[in-house]
Amino acid sequence: MPDYALEAAHGGLVVGIDEVGRGPLAGPVVASAVAFMAPPSDHLCSLLDDSKKLTARRRMLAYDALMADEQALIGIGAASVAEIEQINIAQACYLAMRRALSRLGRTPDLALVDGKHAPKLPCPIKMVIGGDGISLSIAAASIIAKVTRDRLMARLAVRHDAYGWERNAGYGTAAHLLGLKLRGVTPHHRRGFAPIRNMIEAEAHAV
Repeated sequence: MPDYALEAAHGGLVVGIDEVGRGPLAGPVVASAVAFMAPPSDHLCSLLDDSKKLTARRRMLAYDALMADEQALIGIGAASVAEIEQINIAQACYLAMRRALSRLGRTPDLALVDGKHAPKLPCPIKMVIGGDGISLSIAAASIIAKVTRDRLMARLAVRHDAYGWERNAGYGTAAHLLGLKLRGVTPHHRRGFAPIRNMIEAEAHAV
């Protein structure tokens, strides 16, 4: 379970940063930055964990608690499909992180970033591998980013109902691949990703 030890050890304003949506075949990548101006309550701590380990219901409980917490500073940023295609997925993740940090409202003294490859940020950085299971701030950021992106993909699914995005969030599930076969590629698909690229090339050769 994540705890507040890394944040407390530093003493200044520490922000946790995480991104969601690196692997899907469709949709943007979304990042969040979360900083606690005071140690979070025991109740909030009990709700937070790596977003991938939480049920959808518990993620929503944690999301709502974070958004209602007056001591939590929250920034959300995204990079579009067009930006992913232009600068590649890794750089798009870093761009989304910078945008999330810029919307935090304050420049932190330290950023705890999930992963091992450091983005360029306007503050000192500490990389934390598996950070969403270690740091409360990173866990909070992972929850905010995932809920935000899942909601966005569900809205896109209303207009593009063949791909199951409200259930798979754009990942390459069997339902999503079947939708691609039946309906083809949408403007929200990442054309540089192999399954989409291969489909486009196959269609081009068939003409």
